[in-house]
Formats: sequence, C-alpha cells, structure tokens
Amino acid sequence: MNTQNLKQALRQRIIAAREQLPVGLRARSDAEIARRIGELEAYRAARTVLGYMNFGAEFGAEMVARQTLAAGKKLLLPKVNRETRELEIYRVEDVDAQLAAGAYGIREPMPAHCEQATPDEADFILLPGVAFGRDGARLGYGGGFYDKLLARLQNTPALAAGAYSVQLADDIPQEATDRKVNWLATESETIHCNNQEGRKHGDDAQGNTGY
Repeated sequence: MNTQNLKQALRQRIIAAREQLPVGLRARSDAEIARRIGELEAYRAARTVLGYMNFGAEFGAEMVARQTLAAGKKLLLPKVNRETRELEIYRVEDVDAQLAAGAYGIREPMPAHCEQATPDEADFILLPGVAFGRDGARLGYGGGFYDKLLARLQNTPALAAGAYSVQLADDIPQEATDRKVNWLATESETIHCNNQEGRKHGDDAQGNTGY
C-alpha cells in the first residue's frame, strides 16, 4: 500500500472513531483542550493567533478563537480560495458578525467586512487535522491547503493543534512537504512534540518556545 492509500485508510478510521464520540463528551473535551491551549507559554506570549473554525465532529476550535479575542490578541482566520486552492488570511474582530458559511460549509471571514492579512503576521498557529502523532506528525484532510500555507511562511511561529485522544495515532505516514506541530493538546494531556519523542506535561506544567 502506497503512502496516499495508507493516509486515506487512517483518515477513514480516525474520522469514524471521532464521530462516534458522544456530543456531551465532545463538549467537555473541547473546553479542556481549549484551556490547555490557552495555558501554553507560546500561546500566552503570542500577539497574533491564526486559528480556524471547526466543522462536523472536529475539536471546537471556535473556543480558542473566542478566547484569543477575549485576551486582547489579534485573531486571524482562513478563507478558502476555490480557484487557487489556497487559504487567504483575514483579521477578524467579531466571530459572530464577520463570518459566513463558505467552502465545505465552514464559517469563513467575509472579505467585505475583514482586513486581509498574511500568515507571517501570526506568532502562533492552531492547525486542524484528522490524526496526530506524539512526535508532532499531522495528518490533514488531503486537500493540501495547510501544507501550502505553511510553505509560504517566512517566519517560525509556534505550531499547535487540539484534538481528542482518539485522534492520536502511531506511525503517521509523512512526506517531504508535511510539517509537524510543536504542541498537541488533548482532553487529557498536553504534549510537547520534541523531534521524535513527545514529552507529556501535567495540568500545572508550563511549556516553552524552544522548538
């Protein structure tokens, strides 16, 4: 089985497991994951955060978007450009008034109401994904949108992700264009992904930006 087939098989397995999580459990997990992300030193030190709006049974990343604004930080959110198949980035100040359903039914910034930005403005990037490894390996949905966005970066922001424990997987297939996250927060642990080994921190532990 080639790399793409392996990735697709893993996507199907993890998405099925994620969708079986009870709604109430997901809601409680969302709050805990958002709390853990908010406690990361890299997040607390960031002035500008690039987040995303969740859809389906994804981790509730909207919580992080709202806590980012509440903390007085700048919030950037992506919008899919269907023609270029790349992500355009916009600054958002009100997630209730400045977003509308866009590609794939995901809430996106409305260009007429938001200022366009660049991903390099972000100090901290929260990445979506289907599956994650303790080494920071990330498996996306297969569209390549975030691979392209990360390839455009000129700076080195902290890369993090929030996911449910059922999304943790071993030996995620990786290609040359794949980027790993520095931090991974689940409902039960915060993992500092350091090279090939994840280092687990307890509830009261603080991270660092030495990635």
